[in-house]
Amino acid sequence: MIQQTQILIEQLKDTRQRTLELIAGLDSEQLMGPRLDIVNPLLWEIGHAAYFHEYWVLRHIEHPKYPESQASILPRANELYDSIHIAHDDRWDLPLLSLDEVLSYMQRILAAEIDLLESGQADEIEQYRIQYAIFHEDMHTEAFTYSRKTLNYPIPQFKAGKPQIIASVEKLSGDAYIPTSQFSLGADKNTPFCFDNEKWGHEITVEAFNISKTATSYAEYADFVEAGSYQNKHYWDNEGWDWLQQSGLKQPLYWKKDANGAWLIKHFDQWKTMQTNAAVIHINWYEAMAWCRWAGRRLPTEAEWELAASGNPNNTEKTTYPWGNTEPCTEYANLDGYQLESIDVSALAAGDSAFGCRQMLGNVWEWTGDTFEPYPDFEADMYADYSQPLFSKTKVLKGGAWTSRSRMIRNTWRNYYGKERNDIFAGFRSCAV
Repeated sequence: MIQQTQILIEQLKDTRQRTLELIAGLDSEQLMGPRLDIVNPLLWEIGHAAYFHEYWVLRHIEHPKYPESQASILPRANELYDSIHIAHDDRWDLPLLSLDEVLSYMQRILAAEIDLLESGQADEIEQYRIQYAIFHEDMHTEAFTYSRKTLNYPIPQFKAGKPQIIASVEKLSGDAYIPTSQFSLGADKNTPFCFDNEKWGHEITVEAFNISKTATSYAEYADFVEAGSYQNKHYWDNEGWDWLQQSGLKQPLYWKKDANGAWLIKHFDQWKTMQTNAAVIHINWYEAMAWCRWAGRRLPTEAEWELAASGNPNNTEKTTYPWGNTEPCTEYANLDGYQLESIDVSALAAGDSAFGCRQMLGNVWEWTGDTFEPYPDFEADMYADYSQPLFSKTKVLKGGAWTSRSRMIRNTWRNYYGKERNDIFAGFRSCAV
């Protein structure tokens, strides 16, 4: 219990440090930003992240030491930061706290949570709520990161941790063969923590398939672009073609050519030469599907992806991570943001799954062909609006990206976004037809 308490305290401090690093150096205008559908005003979003801690942890406890726990320490907190009841477009018009005021609010909430843990008064349920709030803030720091790119802000500077040293690597290519398997899709009931949409593991049969050992690289995707496929309706379904026409894109978001015809990729507020062997990123579901039609391939189902990541040829117990049950580190996966971009798809061989698939965690989120739906035994958790509003409306992504925090990513994690979202850190790997 003492060890778990200390882990939670360190995670609370770490996720808050990352939040503060992601707003560092931004002026008042940048903290509000333009009114866009795909971002929040950062000044609002950091307050919302702290409010989530206060609401789900401090305002739900019943210990004598916290007799006023049902009330917020901030007047009108619900009217300012309750994301369920505050429409997205209204967040720019709220009487928000100043930066100094919201930072003070954030610090008071953090101090109260740490005090709760150090007092020994946090029971198992409250520790679960704290873990939930940490992961919620982790997800927001990923959103802060792609928002900085969307808004053309400078590259963030992360103080802790070290970037991976990516040495030259032997190119990995081809498909891994996955035999027909009986497989438990979803989280096991002994999992220490998982979200409601992962519950619970249920037995299914997955027919044999072949899946790429690596994510799709910039070079592989550039061949599709150079073939004129963004002007060829043949490779797009009707919905995807309509999106493409409305977007006005003639190549992927954040791509352009220099005077010599070489591809440049936008990296926050800078343009960099394309790293051809790196995993292509900022590709939406429509684009991934179009590439697959052009290449004569397809996206994996969610079950195929999870089997390739966590199964093994002997059809025995599935693993927490592709490489086994050892917690992630820089030898296995490109996570935690320290690399600040996607890396060579052939790097990090130590992180291979039992079937020989590489980088199934980290680097880029990977689109699957499946619509996000509840599992058979789904039951909403404490935060009932985490999954339910997005069922049947979004597509499933798996695996995490370079910016995802290693403490929360595992094979059963289910992310979900709309098919049109090319601002997120998403790419894909494909299967043979």
